Amino acid sequence: MEQNGVRVIIMAQFDSRNPKERPPRENGGGNNSDPGFNWRGILLIIAATALVGIAIMGRTPYGAPDTLTWDKFEGLMESNAIKKTTPLEIIDEEGKPTQWLVGEYADPKAHKGGNPQFRVEVSAKFQPNLTEDLKEAGYKTNIKSAQSFLNSPVMAFLPVLLILVMIYFFFRQQIRMAGKGAMSFGKSKAKMLSREKNRITFKEVAGVEEAKDEVEELVEFLKDPKRFQKLGGRIPKGVLLVGPPGTGKTLLARAIAGEADVPFFSISGSDFVEMFVGVGASRVRDMFEQGKKNAPCIIFIDEIDAVGRHRGTGLGGGHDEREQTLNALLVEMDGFDTQEGVIIIAATNRPDVLDPALLRPGRFDRQITVNLPDVKGREQILKVHAKRVKVAEGVDLAVIARGTPGYSGAELANVINEAALMAARRGMKAITLKELEEARDKVRWGRERRSLAMSDKEKENTAYHEAGHALLCELVENMDPLHKVTIIPRGPALGLTMYLPEADQYTNRRKELLDRLVVIMGGRVAEEIVFGDVTNGASSDIRHATTIARKMVCEWGMSDAMGMVEYGAHEEHVFLGRDIGKNRDYSEATAQEIDREVRGLCDSAYARAKDLLAANRDKLEMIAKALLEFETLDGDQIREIIKFGQMKNPPPPPGSENKPRTEPPPHPNEGTTVAPDYPGGLTEAPSPLAQ
Repeated sequence: MEQNGVRVIIMAQFDSRNPKERPPRENGGGNNSDPGFNWRGILLIIAATALVGIAIMGRTPYGAPDTLTWDKFEGLMESNAIKKTTPLEIIDEEGKPTQWLVGEYADPKAHKGGNPQFRVEVSAKFQPNLTEDLKEAGYKTNIKSAQSFLNSPVMAFLPVLLILVMIYFFFRQQIRMAGKGAMSFGKSKAKMLSREKNRITFKEVAGVEEAKDEVEELVEFLKDPKRFQKLGGRIPKGVLLVGPPGTGKTLLARAIAGEADVPFFSISGSDFVEMFVGVGASRVRDMFEQGKKNAPCIIFIDEIDAVGRHRGTGLGGGHDEREQTLNALLVEMDGFDTQEGVIIIAATNRPDVLDPALLRPGRFDRQITVNLPDVKGREQILKVHAKRVKVAEGVDLAVIARGTPGYSGAELANVINEAALMAARRGMKAITLKELEEARDKVRWGRERRSLAMSDKEKENTAYHEAGHALLCELVENMDPLHKVTIIPRGPALGLTMYLPEADQYTNRRKELLDRLVVIMGGRVAEEIVFGDVTNGASSDIRHATTIARKMVCEWGMSDAMGMVEYGAHEEHVFLGRDIGKNRDYSEATAQEIDREVRGLCDSAYARAKDLLAANRDKLEMIAKALLEFETLDGDQIREIIKFGQMKNPPPPPGSENKPRTEPPPHPNEGTTVAPDYPGGLTEAPSPLAQ
């Protein structure tokens, strides 16, 4: 594997069987009350209690009173059956010629209904002196109006009104959010990171010194814009951070905001694209308006390739909402005044798919490449992350830095974290060099699967396969030093042969590539020499060798027959919308010649590997037997076997270390291959092996 010139080679015997912090919500509203106190619920309980009380007050406990005729009423008066201690109520209904007389029985038990009250309809026309007549008979009177509060229309509608109020209180928050959501589709989703919350500075960013030097101008401009404006200098409108995943592009942008002590707006490219047409363009305009209001500030767009892809590359017809959003972004950046103190920073690991109009001067004026760290940068990154964990005294992080070529900053952070977890599981008080080395291998090549049940025949085949790789690595002249050989399944592989360069390398010579092809062929050749048969466990080796050979012929001009000519437009990443219509730019005869050259390089390497292993059959046997006995050997032990015929410092026997075995063994009919990395940075996605 080679990433940005750093080479890490892995030879593996693969399993050939078929595969079968949401942050806490802040208390809004501007009050400091206890968020657990439900004052709305208290109000609702009070309203419900009042409603029930009013309803009870408007009712009598005995039901409706009796309605009597005037003659019946007079008969009761004569028999003294009407209570005189309680005043008789004369209810006067305004605008009507009748009145109601309401009173109580003297003996309520005598009434069948049990209600002590009665009422009599009195005609005002025939009883003009009702009040005087009742007083003469010894009854008290009390004149009341029929339009009382309890009998008013307001009282009739009061329960309905209270129910509506209760519904409003219950659903007020939902109604507000619904209205907000309905009217805020076009609002930007950019999250503002205030100066108080953004505490990241350049001290937390390591391994990208060149990138930090380039963004120093942005920090100085945001701190003192007039310093540049006096001289007529124009700060870049936009800065594009380009680099592989995990190299710290987002962290660098936050550090710029932290150093400049300005507001920092963060948004992802995918936040602009919605199911509604025109929403993305509206959000772009709103985002720039927010930036102008909070100037000086930084607007950071992560994964801008989600919205900034090359226009006119859609595979389907119709209007492309993403292109409309990109057009709005282009217009806003073109008319953006840099003197306002707003700088756009974007990050992507696919600059090849971005629209050229987005990359022209005047929009993204400057492109800053954030590469994988070198050995010095890796050591600095390890030191930054090691501050958060307990590392034992005397641990030299430079050793781990030299043994992690091609690791990104995110992978190095994961190495420190895995080492801390490993030390905690073992009950240790601090992380030692041993845990760091095991974590390094686990991050890159996967965890050891000691629980995988392998037959003795498969173990023997794997041992000879890996012994072939290891022996040829020491026999050829131009090869990186051998690091470790193991037949313990790690990740999806049944065995691994690991090579690490002594220093960071950025170029590949032709002789080195030819020797690498020989080493790649060693596993299959060892199987053929020892067993007289081969397995499909070398499929990854074949794919790896074919890729290197084809690059030598088609891209690197290392074939005498094909010459210094590039055949085919070779892109690191395929952009289907752009590349689907491209035709091959060479003839069929040339294609056949390319195939012959690729086949010739692979066959030549296979024959050379076969001659070397046949001449050193005894050493191959010793390495394979040592692997069967100890399962894992480092490079020095392999070299001792080749030179002395035995190991002076053998490893401890298997099982002496109590390692956890919590992973369940896979199904015997399942197996996958890893995604091998190739020179030039080419990577392939994992794919199942076919038998």
